[in-house]
Amino acid sequence: MFHNDGFRVLDRQECLRLLAKVPVGRVVYTRQALPAVLPVNFSLDADSSVLLRTSAGSGLVHAIGGAVVAFEADDFDAATRSGWSVVVTGRATVVTDPAQHERLSRVGPRSWVVTCDDVFVRIESEMITGREVSGMRGAG
Repeated sequence: MFHNDGFRVLDRQECLRLLAKVPVGRVVYTRQALPAVLPVNFSLDADSSVLLRTSAGSGLVHAIGGAVVAFEADDFDAATRSGWSVVVTGRATVVTDPAQHERLSRVGPRSWVVTCDDVFVRIESEMITGREVSGMRGAG
């Protein structure tokens, strides 16, 4: 049900279904005590964790170290003024288990940038929130 403001809260399953439809999101983390936002391609693992693939030497890898981060993805249609946004919040860790790394090399996200020292970052889906906005007639 949409509230009077045009927003509808999405449940966890709906959020995961929508996340699986888009290839790019943004990870929000702390870099040098300041907020940083990085657009990334991603995929979802079987346990609903968000998976990123990046270079072992990236600033993201050096900044996370088990820290709590946020990951956001969305899809909007400006013409109809409708869309959705999902935020996953949880601990981000580099996958260090060789068997998991091998499995993710086969089924995980493919980096859009070629690297020879790639690692996988797992963001646990400890909290997932989302909302959908319906088109607003007569607005602006």
